[in-house]
Amino acid sequence: MKGLLAAAILLAGTGIASAQGTLVVSIWGGNWRDGAQEAIATEFTKRTGVEVKFITGGTMDRLTKAKLSAGAPEADVTLTTSHVAYLYSSDNLFEKLDTSKIPNLKETYPFAQRSPYTVGLYSYVYAPAYRTDLMPADFKITSWKDLWGDQVKDKLGLPDFDPSHIIIAAAKLSGADAKDWKKGIPLLEKLKPNVKALYQSDATSQELMKTGETPVQVLLSINAYHQMGQGIPIKLVIPEEGGVVGIDAVGISAGTKMADAAYEFINTALDPKVQEKLCDLYKCSPMNAKAHVSEEMSKLPGIFTSEDQLKKQIIVDDETRAKLLPEWKSWFTENMTR
Repeated sequence: MKGLLAAAILLAGTGIASAQGTLVVSIWGGNWRDGAQEAIATEFTKRTGVEVKFITGGTMDRLTKAKLSAGAPEADVTLTTSHVAYLYSSDNLFEKLDTSKIPNLKETYPFAQRSPYTVGLYSYVYAPAYRTDLMPADFKITSWKDLWGDQVKDKLGLPDFDPSHIIIAAAKLSGADAKDWKKGIPLLEKLKPNVKALYQSDATSQELMKTGETPVQVLLSINAYHQMGQGIPIKLVIPEEGGVVGIDAVGISAGTKMADAAYEFINTALDPKVQEKLCDLYKCSPMNAKAHVSEEMSKLPGIFTSEDQLKKQIIVDDETRAKLLPEWKSWFTENMTR
């Protein structure tokens, strides 16, 4: 009886009724789902008694499904990239957040609040990476422009589901920014001989790197560290121009019947101890300023422990990136495939 009473008191403290059932969270599969389960969902269920069910899929596939189920959402909470989260918000798929229900938000860096509808959970970079055992001993990368070098011919892998990173980098190398990305087109066209394959998902990226089909990639830092942990000899490099920063954000689905639980899930995800565990699993940078990053991890490329460190990277605002992404994808598909 004492255990039941304690559970009831805990649920009452969160404003969550025990009869609410299961919280459904939309996320990517693989190590993304596993990390969120271990770091966030386990603690959330411990605090609330509410179970979490994950539904998984690719970034844009999940957005499409959310549009089709608008008004009767399949998921209560969605984790996605912050610029794609902007698309959810602009299509009225997310609830406007009541930040008073997310007390841990007060401890986060200012850039954690991505919009009135979304909160950033952690950051990472897309940057050049290569297999040290498959590239020449004298091969090195110090700048994005090294991807255009002769040693990379027919060896480079790029994401085609979101080609923004190489497009943004080419624009920067051409003296422009994301909004003036077309100034980088001549440089992008010169890159074509070096492109061996385009990958459509994190899983494809990891397979191409594992097999060595594309021993050089524009790679998500979290994926790089995941594969390093599997024993694959990968070197991730933050170029002198900076890596292209990404932030994964969370939003609450418009029309959810699990709003109280959804707020508690976000608040749990921003708890400093949960952030520490999540970022240790993913090898990413926390949003809660009180989350501790070990000295060893803080030395890894793409791990940032302050807002000043992050500002030295290439950062494009979510609205610009979201609105230009369809144009970038269209141009990339028409001009960079062989």
